[in-house]
Amino acid sequence: MSERDRIKTVDDSPEAQGPISLYAKRKRIQVKSISGRFQRIRDFTILSTMGLYLALPWVRWDGQQAVLFDLPNRQFHIFGLTLWPQDFLFLSWTLIIAAFALFFFTVLAGRVYCGYVCPQTTWTRFFQWIEQLFEGDRHSRIKMDEAPWTLSKVLRRGSKHVMWLALAFLTGLTFVGYFSPITDLTVRIFNFSWGGWELFWVAFFTVATYMNAGFMREQVCLYMCPYARFQSVMFDRETLIVSYDEARGEPRGRGSKKRQQGTQEVEKGDCIDCGLCVQVCPTGIDIRDGLQYECITCAACIDACDDVMDHIDKPRGLIRYTTENALEGKESRVIRPRLVGYGMVLLAMATLFMVTLYNRVPLQVDVLRDRNQLFRVASSGRVENVYRLEILNKGQDAHRYTLTLEGPEGLRMENSTEFTIQPGQHLSLPVTVSYDPYEVEMPSSTIWFSVRSLDDPDLEKQHESRFITPRG
Repeated sequence: MSERDRIKTVDDSPEAQGPISLYAKRKRIQVKSISGRFQRIRDFTILSTMGLYLALPWVRWDGQQAVLFDLPNRQFHIFGLTLWPQDFLFLSWTLIIAAFALFFFTVLAGRVYCGYVCPQTTWTRFFQWIEQLFEGDRHSRIKMDEAPWTLSKVLRRGSKHVMWLALAFLTGLTFVGYFSPITDLTVRIFNFSWGGWELFWVAFFTVATYMNAGFMREQVCLYMCPYARFQSVMFDRETLIVSYDEARGEPRGRGSKKRQQGTQEVEKGDCIDCGLCVQVCPTGIDIRDGLQYECITCAACIDACDDVMDHIDKPRGLIRYTTENALEGKESRVIRPRLVGYGMVLLAMATLFMVTLYNRVPLQVDVLRDRNQLFRVASSGRVENVYRLEILNKGQDAHRYTLTLEGPEGLRMENSTEFTIQPGQHLSLPVTVSYDPYEVEMPSSTIWFSVRSLDDPDLEKQHESRFITPRG
């Protein structure tokens, strides 16, 4: 063995290479700003999402906060609608509809939710705008990272972090404002009278927002978000995805129109290998390597590539929303049975939910029988059944109610039949129903208690129960 071969063998050995690290240090991604049709759509959805989140707690409805999840009183106020723990079905229904909506849009266009309305995307985008305001675009930020610390760098970096913390604090304050009246919560900042839990949750969401949107960014999408892991299960060959047209773009490169490929000279593709598609990607991937789970379908690479194609007088669409079948020249159908099925189920569930919610009566009536005895005989000789009516006014206005009984002729109630219940009040009403066995023969039978509002005829609830007699 020659000396050269011996040295090469030694250098290639694992011992010569030293310990192998199983962890690759994160390389910070500096995203280049880009404009285009899809980025304008993203900016609109992101601004709308952030604006809705920040503004909603301040909206007033009938003199109170429009959206307030009052956990101590177990009431959820949503634009005049009050939901109680007994209405948990509506929450379950909402989550199921949201899940089907996610399935529908994923089957249609991949991770379009991630790219356009995801909270992580929204807050990261705002943090990047602040970063660009103080530190400049991509090349300026890279140069600043490598430059030594100077007064200018300290001031610019410090101002950026102050603004980050301010937005993160506003995020935490707004979140807690959905559970505690935000006007009172904001006023109590200045006299330091927050409760322990309020202080904890505002601090928690401030730190979480600051870290996730300011530092972790794409790491949340790549390693923490479960959606990135199971999205491929919902994809098929007709799903619209951001894709690079390899047949049109390869071989890539700048300069002459010919490229040497092996022993042959071939026509150069449309891709000039400028790298802009990588520079604008918020997760730092190269879309030219094919579909990757890291892609959040934000279409920034599409806008960047279209801009380059415009400058070199080439048709747009080298990178575009398309399907795998279309890329391979096969027939492609975006509207297909699977998508139609999801859409029909989603539409049916949403329609039923809205109808049920619209017809919901903000009144709950439960009837409990006396468990100690099925019936009793009073001193007057009347046979009595004792009940307890649990009545809850789930509305936001006080109502005066009347109680009526429907059942066999001869039954009567021994109690007052009119009462007033304040909004959110629970009334436990004992009721005695009786009949005279010397006047009428009566077998055990079904009866109905009906509670109806005197000032709102549409506000009525019935509950079935059983009347037990000695001969039953």
